Amino acid sequence: MTDMIEITELKKSFGPKHVLRGVNLSVPKGKSMVIIGGSGTGKSVLLKCVLGLVTPDSGDIKVDGHDVTEGDRDAFLARFGMLFQGGALFDSLTVWQNVAFRLLRGSLKRPKAEAREIAIEKLRRVGLKPETADLFPAELSGGMQKRVGLARAIAAEPEIIFFDEPTTGLDPIMSGVINDLIREIVSEMGATAMTITHDMTSVRAIADTVAMLHDGLIRWTGPVEQMDAADDPYLQQFIHGRADGPIESVR
Repeated sequence: MTDMIEITELKKSFGPKHVLRGVNLSVPKGKSMVIIGGSGTGKSVLLKCVLGLVTPDSGDIKVDGHDVTEGDRDAFLARFGMLFQGGALFDSLTVWQNVAFRLLRGSLKRPKAEAREIAIEKLRRVGLKPETADLFPAELSGGMQKRVGLARAIAAEPEIIFFDEPTTGLDPIMSGVINDLIREIVSEMGATAMTITHDMTSVRAIADTVAMLHDGLIRWTGPVEQMDAADDPYLQQFIHGRADGPIESVR
């Protein structure tokens, strides 16, 4: 199976703080990889390095066999969809303009009427009615905002989708709905997905493979069905939420 994302010996420090200390990770094409780990373990920094928003100190990142630091930046980013923590919608734009954001500018630009049509179709895919299209984000509940964020992430038919803490701030039922939507949509599109979360329910719902990041290193990686039986003490402490173990509870 070919890898869509290949990370080799990735290191990144901010002053004296070593955030990534030699990360090695492969994300197979068309699969859903979930990265788990406590707050401040470098999950977001890793994601930002892949997107080119943070420059690593050393190491390599390849996407579909190509070095991420080379080639046309716009064309590279056009391959990605992203669902940000909290939704991160633009308050001054209507729902459909948020969803069609990338279809209204840059290399993916479409005529306005076509962009609106695509946006309404993507909203329908995440369970929102066409009349939602002309509302503003402030008029939506948290769960609806998250759905709009998901519709925006898939609007330009990306090959790779990043999900940053997709269920933060949602109640357990709405979290379940969003997890199911993510799973269905990623499968339907044949996309490669990379999710960072500390919500173990999300992990079990959307992962094909899991990687545990702790103290700047991948402590364990493998298929989700092997996670519970794995004997790594860091992983076991994290997935069971125990106070006692190798991960310090004060940090």
